[in-house]
Amino acid sequence: MINKYFTKKKYVINLLLIVIWMTFIFLMSNQPAETSDSQSLGIISILSKLGIDMSGIFGDIANFIVRKCAHFLEYMILGFLIINLIKEDLKLKYIVLIVISGVFLYACTDEFHQLFVSGRDGNLRDIFIDTSGGTVSALLFYLKRLLIKNRINE
Repeated sequence: MINKYFTKKKYVINLLLIVIWMTFIFLMSNQPAETSDSQSLGIISILSKLGIDMSGIFGDIANFIVRKCAHFLEYMILGFLIINLIKEDLKLKYIVLIVISGVFLYACTDEFHQLFVSGRDGNLRDIFIDTSGGTVSALLFYLKRLLIKNRINE
């Protein structure tokens, strides 16, 4: 009985983390273009202070690269959160399929949402970048499971 309670509690916490993260993505996407650009420039400034000169390396496209990396990382984290929710209950191939599909669908809704935000637009390239982030999380989980399976079989 106690184990079942903790399992349900863990499930609810993991589900809540996904909802919180999706809300974070929504709020980031809901910002006007000027706010988003200033945040990216802030990241570039922080990286510069750490000795990584994005503007020197990439020039005028540094802001663009930082924004696209943020897209990738947001959805990679979403992928890991989905994995954490379903990894106990499903076979590996279904986990990978659900993660990639779920991230893709949320990316589509996110880009649709941006059509209604000042200075933003929906972009197929961003859907691809977002889905790539989720795919990387699924592939890393897949590789981890394969390594564990190979160690057990040795």
